[in-house]
Amino acid sequence: MNVDQLADRLRQDPLFMENVVRWEVMEAKSAQYGPYPPELDERIRPVLERRGVHQLYSHQSEAIRHVLKGRDVCVVTPTASGKTMCYNLPVLSEILRNDDARALYLFPTKALSADQVSELYELIEEMGVDIKTYTYDGDTPGAARKAVRQAGHIVVTNPDMLHSGILPHHTKWVKLFENLRYIIIDEIHTYRGVFGSNLANVLRRLLRLCEFYGSRPQFILCSATIANPKELAETLTGRDITLVDKSGAPMGQRHFVFYNPPVINRQLGIRKGVISEARAISGMLLKNGIQTITFARSRLTVEVLTKYLKDLVRDPLGNAGRVRGYRGGYLPTQRREIERGLRAGQIDAVISTNALELGIDIGALDACVLCGYPGTIASAWQQAGRAGRRKGTSIVFFVASSAAVDQYIVSHPDYFLKKSPENALLNPDNLYILLAHFKCAAFELPFEDGDSFGNAPAPDTLMDYLEEEHILRHVDGRYHWSAEDFPASEISLRSARAEENFIIIDVTNSAAHRVIGEMDRYTVPMLLHENAIYMHEARQYQVEKLDFDACKAFIRQVDVGYYTDADLNVNLSLLDVEKEEQRPSGGMLMLGEVKVTTLVTMFKKIRFDTHETLGFGHVRLPETEMHTTAVWWTLPDALANQYESDTLKNGMMAVANLMRIVAPLYLMCAPQDVVVTYHVKSPMTDKPTIILYDNCPGGVGLAHKACSMQEMLLEKCLQIAQDCPCPHGCPSCAGPVGEIGLDGKKTAVSILKELIR
Repeated sequence: MNVDQLADRLRQDPLFMENVVRWEVMEAKSAQYGPYPPELDERIRPVLERRGVHQLYSHQSEAIRHVLKGRDVCVVTPTASGKTMCYNLPVLSEILRNDDARALYLFPTKALSADQVSELYELIEEMGVDIKTYTYDGDTPGAARKAVRQAGHIVVTNPDMLHSGILPHHTKWVKLFENLRYIIIDEIHTYRGVFGSNLANVLRRLLRLCEFYGSRPQFILCSATIANPKELAETLTGRDITLVDKSGAPMGQRHFVFYNPPVINRQLGIRKGVISEARAISGMLLKNGIQTITFARSRLTVEVLTKYLKDLVRDPLGNAGRVRGYRGGYLPTQRREIERGLRAGQIDAVISTNALELGIDIGALDACVLCGYPGTIASAWQQAGRAGRRKGTSIVFFVASSAAVDQYIVSHPDYFLKKSPENALLNPDNLYILLAHFKCAAFELPFEDGDSFGNAPAPDTLMDYLEEEHILRHVDGRYHWSAEDFPASEISLRSARAEENFIIIDVTNSAAHRVIGEMDRYTVPMLLHENAIYMHEARQYQVEKLDFDACKAFIRQVDVGYYTDADLNVNLSLLDVEKEEQRPSGGMLMLGEVKVTTLVTMFKKIRFDTHETLGFGHVRLPETEMHTTAVWWTLPDALANQYESDTLKNGMMAVANLMRIVAPLYLMCAPQDVVVTYHVKSPMTDKPTIILYDNCPGGVGLAHKACSMQEMLLEKCLQIAQDCPCPHGCPSCAGPVGEIGLDGKKTAVSILKELIR
């Protein structure tokens, strides 16, 4: 059965349609073509034609034209619209004409690097030319690294390797830096907040070295749909960017189905679980031979759904390879094998976390199931875009969970369909991040008096501070590195956390232990505590031993009728107060250092199919601690005493929701870089308190910035609440009514007015 037939059948099924809130049909769009730029090397076109590409889409033609005129370009078009050709063709053309020319490709993940390199290899091999393309990352063998440095025409890497493995050792990369013509940065919408701010400074260091070696490379950037691609690209690169955002790629018809699980207890308003409903819809697609991707929000949900769907298709020998799971923690070889199986059409269904949201080529699937709202409109469209052939019909099911935000989205489909995607924000001039990269830049190349770093002169105050700390030495108009340490090793680009992964060892066969996966330190207590049921590709394993010191978990295969889920407790305690300010209203504003303690204390056993709780178990693991900076507001006693406990709780939750919207916008960071929480009676102050803290050890200055602009933050929170037309709350302001109650928004407005006074 094809998608059109399935859509017709479902629309005539009253049992299914009574749960469908909206069925949106997005009509097909035909291709728009543009002229083939004659400036491209003539050897490229015949190869493209042999591969079935006889014309360029209009956005490809436009982007390549701008690149060939020497402009820096950002291409923003939907998934599977051929963005890769916008940079591969000009790069190959330049190298064909000038054998010394070099290009640097930056991808946010190793998986994406591997995927893009394989496509580039195929093109080069078909042309029969000697263009050496190498991947340079942590997996590159030592013996191959010298060849990459000396002979690589195209070097494919990631920001982390550029930061710590290439820039500090630039004297080994002279050939690259002297002849660098193009810098390609794909998936730039992932570079937000701390990660994006770090990358912007890595690019400042890269361009500084290029200038030293006499090259001025062009940027070609690509992004998924976000609200501010040009602004993001210009902040990352420090250059004026030409935006190409009108896609000429064809699109088949797409059905978008908003599905709300049926109510099973009307008095309590309880609906059927999102997992069981997503399972039913994915299973229906699988049985009808429609190749499907299902996105789930957690690793555990991925594994539970994978098991359910594998059970549907097992052959008499127990094989179920037509269904695969995909998530972080699988070994790279296993992930590559799954990607190849999808491209080749050997896999009928894949269940994934957002790991497959990026532009890895997994072929063109027919259907997508979103098991719950991914958290942002941009992410939801990225995931939905994984389904859809250029000419065929595709279908997307958004299956709402019982979470308040999911219920709001499914009840207000126009909010999702018509609201623009979110902004990607970053702040390269954050003092903490800037100082760290300034040290790296000084290590790589001495600063001369009056030198610039990025778009502005290098700050004298930073120079003087580093000289006082004996990190730099000022001699004959130059600042030289004089410390013994290696500054790049102290910085993690993606956060300030030094994360050492745990390896997961299967000891089922005592004669041959094998590593089957890995997991980051901060997820281990939730999923790999002793007696946990760890699921991997739908197989069940029990954790026999967790060795925290050696970073190893030992697991044994079992067959039980349940899975486990742990509860995480987060506590805040005060370490030091840096600033105290009495507010006119009677409340307090405080800034200081806090300790964030996370501890897993217990887990529950949940039966497959019915999802009932079978029992509980204790977890005995050490606490995970993080010292960071925070700013917090205490409510005046007179205000707090006006409300009953539940009303005050709803109002504070609504204020925290508003601050979660406002803080990333005005602190110029990603939402995950700051945490906003509240306590009706805080252990830190013994009063009702709203807290904002940096979500990384030591902090990166976000709480300090929030403290200095707290009046503006509070006023913007109030403005958003008052300007939003909803009567009691929605995800665009104080939060959905199901979360904050009917009185939450009104109470939040009163609290904010009092805090601002």
